Amino acid sequence: MSTELTPEKVEAIQKDFSFFDRDGNGQIDLQEFIELLTVISPKTKVSHVEEGFKLIDENHDGYIDFEEFLAWWQECWWEY
Repeated sequence: MSTELTPEKVEAIQKDFSFFDRDGNGQIDLQEFIELLTVISPKTKVSHVEEGFKLIDENHDGYIDFEEFLAWWQECWWEY
């Protein structure tokens, strides 16, 4: 289920993305993603996080960029 995002919500998601992009390179790597999901859902298993990372990393470059993050957030963030 997709939800239409307001510019304000996109800005808030960008801030969340930037918070977890620890090195500020505009991408979230696997370790940063593990940190993100264990904050959101402390009972999440690392193996599930790794699987989710691979699904979200649509271009398979080993990083989640903001567009990939936004698509995940908009579509299915609550499943994690």
